[in-house]
Amino acid sequence: MHVQDWLETVPAVSIYALVALVIGLESLGIPLPGEIVLVSAALLSSQHGGINPVILGVCATLGAIVGDSIGYAIGRKGGRPLLAWLGAKFPRHFGEAHIATAERSFQKWGMWAVFFGRFIALLRIFAGPLAGVLRMPYWKFLIANVLGGIIWAGGTTAVIYYVGVVAESWLKRFSWLGLVAAVLVGVASMLIVRRKAKKAAQEHGAAEPEPVPAAE
Repeated sequence: MHVQDWLETVPAVSIYALVALVIGLESLGIPLPGEIVLVSAALLSSQHGGINPVILGVCATLGAIVGDSIGYAIGRKGGRPLLAWLGAKFPRHFGEAHIATAERSFQKWGMWAVFFGRFIALLRIFAGPLAGVLRMPYWKFLIANVLGGIIWAGGTTAVIYYVGVVAESWLKRFSWLGLVAAVLVGVASMLIVRRKAKKAAQEHGAAEPEPVPAAE
């Protein structure tokens, strides 16, 4: 009850600004949990009448589009030395293996890599800067960026919001037992997603060393 009272005092504009900022910085190339913040805010909007899900989705979309565009400009100006610097500063996210994987995706799929990259954690960080480094024509990048941002941010907000509304009515009937069950399901889902992501990363890492000797 006290938590709910506290949430009621949180200004909606601060939630909108936080979501736009975190997603924008992540899209710019800074490894931040943009998707987690968006999901959390959308779920909160389903329980907090003062947070408009439409405005939330718009703010998330604008953050994604603007952040990606800034990342594109930085990548185009900084070039490959920028990727080398990022690799030294953030080896976990911008290591050579990750950059090589993202670059192959861009070379194979072009602007579609920007669009679908919005839905993949690794490419979501790389999309803007790498498109700039690879000199993708800006009009192609912009189209993929806008469409990907709208569908990802708007779609995620809508789905999570309606899931939250349904969950709220369910929880009212089952009280705290329902809450415990929901938390357990949420934690289990998160662990499954992390396990799959880790497995995919390991597969990519195992495949990386093969092209290097050929290039040398």
